[in-house]
Amino acid sequence: MSGARGDGMRGLRVSTRGLVHIYRSEGHDVAALSGVDLEVAAGEFVGLLGPSGAGKSTLLSLLAGVFRPSAGKIRVGDTELASASERELDLMRATSVSLMLQGAGRNLLPYVSPMENVVFAQRSARRAGAELPEPYEVLAEVGLGDAAHQGLDTLTPGQRQLAAIAVTIGGRPGVLLADEPTSQLDHEARDTVLATLADLNRSLGMTIVLVTHDPHVSALLPRTVTIRDGRIGGEGRSGEEYAVVTPDGSLSLPPHVRDDLPPGTLVRLHRNEDGSYRLEAAPEETGHE
Repeated sequence: MSGARGDGMRGLRVSTRGLVHIYRSEGHDVAALSGVDLEVAAGEFVGLLGPSGAGKSTLLSLLAGVFRPSAGKIRVGDTELASASERELDLMRATSVSLMLQGAGRNLLPYVSPMENVVFAQRSARRAGAELPEPYEVLAEVGLGDAAHQGLDTLTPGQRQLAAIAVTIGGRPGVLLADEPTSQLDHEARDTVLATLADLNRSLGMTIVLVTHDPHVSALLPRTVTIRDGRIGGEGRSGEEYAVVTPDGSLSLPPHVRDDLPPGTLVRLHRNEDGSYRLEAAPEETGHE
């Protein structure tokens, strides 16, 4: 799967620096994110991975301007979200950034057709003066041209997810934030949805950040970022995972390595002749009587 930018490219760059988000739960402060530094190039297709509760969905909501960060910076295109006014955030969500919630039904008006859903979704962007494709064209892009006027209850789960994609891209955003768009689908529908998102990424140059727990999906993405304990815990390239050196020089080890290297283990980095590095654990000391 390619992360290339197409001729109609209008994707936006996304970046965070020292991003912290703290919320109250049962009288206690909980750090959902604890210093996230993320860089997503314009037109890139990136997956967010990590266990439940790691902060992935919180990060999407922050990138969409739904929440304000407790500390740190968020930039989407030319907009600095942490200091933007509510009016600026409303305009950004109408024209530049679209958030697709988990579960197709949460993105759709239930009693109208896919066509009417797209018409409704485009209203804010049109009021802001955006030049947009006709709703039928948007539905055709996701493979729902023939189902444009059907009731949502007549569509398959996969088709309803495609309708949700049409709704979220109807305003031609530069960034699409998708929270587990394949989680409730069978394998065939999952692959269709993923291929549709990849086609949109290529043809429109739309930046896509997608949350997933599915290893099949993550293996197909050109780049993945793993969130662990509210921080960037690793990155993947075409299915291969790498640890990430943080700005302060820390190195977050993947879980399978941490199992072999318990806390207190002495390690060192050894530089190979070809310029690469390998991690070596110090030999265990033998006790003396």
